[in-house]
Amino acid sequence: MSKLNKKNVEDLQVKGRKVLVRVDFNVPMKDGKITNDNRIQAALPTINKLVENGAKIVLCSHLGKPKNGPEEKFSLKAAAERLAELVNTKVVFAKDDTVVGENAKKAVAEMKDGEIVVLENTRFRGAEETKNGEAFAKELADLVDDDVFVMDAFGSAHRAHASTAGVTKFVKETAVGYLMNKEIEFLGNAVENPVRPFVAILGGAKVADKLNVISNLLEKCDTLIIGGGMAYTFLKAKGYEVGTSLVDNEKIDYCKEMIEKAEKLGKKLLLPIDTTIAKEFPDPIDAEIEVSVVDADKIPADMMGLDIGPKTMALFADAAKSAKTVVWNGPMGVFENPDFQAGTIGVMDAIVKQPGVKSIIGGGDSAAAAINLGRADKFSWISTGGGASMEL
Repeated sequence: MSKLNKKNVEDLQVKGRKVLVRVDFNVPMKDGKITNDNRIQAALPTINKLVENGAKIVLCSHLGKPKNGPEEKFSLKAAAERLAELVNTKVVFAKDDTVVGENAKKAVAEMKDGEIVVLENTRFRGAEETKNGEAFAKELADLVDDDVFVMDAFGSAHRAHASTAGVTKFVKETAVGYLMNKEIEFLGNAVENPVRPFVAILGGAKVADKLNVISNLLEKCDTLIIGGGMAYTFLKAKGYEVGTSLVDNEKIDYCKEMIEKAEKLGKKLLLPIDTTIAKEFPDPIDAEIEVSVVDADKIPADMMGLDIGPKTMALFADAAKSAKTVVWNGPMGVFENPDFQAGTIGVMDAIVKQPGVKSIIGGGDSAAAAINLGRADKFSWISTGGGASMEL
């Protein structure tokens, strides 16, 4: 897109050159196995383009949140092995606790045109997220002779880390990959130049995570729907009893301001009118649990809301059906539990069953819900970034 004012991977002359690519291989893992390789698949167009053009490709990514340096369960080895199954070239995993260690240097020195080296988890190096990250960023750049850096990790693009922003200070040429271009094209155009009516749907747990998003979307959309855990802070701001539901008490005044802002702008702000409740949060998350449905202003003091109710689902679905553009971030309830996924499914189906609607999911739990509930292929675009899509 011209708005990017940034070179695309297609603009690079890479034959025989070393290219550092920041990908997003932060894939879900269980017992050492990848449970969903969507993010690896999303990186393939950029990787394959560089392979075809004869680059020597060095991939770096984070995985999870290791707290005390290297942890085997957060190794990128499984991601590298999965990548090797998906590409038609040699893939070498350089296992170094320091990320840019002797194994990485040796692998890069020996690679041929069109081959790939995958570095170890960038967060194994504590400097990745700190003010001391400049030295780490320089080491990453040195691996490719301070030559070319391609940013294609949209899910990490909002973080000024050594492997995302820091490395750009030390390379001669930078570009964005196909995934970054697509993300900005879909999300940017959907919000800045929407086909109206434009309906935005926000869910998930915390109001604090989406403060600027709520305010900005009210100025851009026609209808803003708020569900999920964050809805209960809004309901409390309206003076409702919300029982033991998740509430951000520090943001109640902010919610009041947003309700007032919607009224002043003449925008619809839809909140739950009924809710599915239980005595406690399910443990484990998919455990069977006794549930009931009450009006949103009648939640008992010892109960918590864990999904929108059927009346709310109909209200939200009706609003979604009228839309020509829908941007959605955050599920309507604890969708991982069968007792609390009806709201998310109902709203999701209302969106995807409408012909001609441009529907975009803003990553994170929303994308997981669409995938897990078998509706991912029905959306126009599923973002690989959660926080990044909202930042954009």
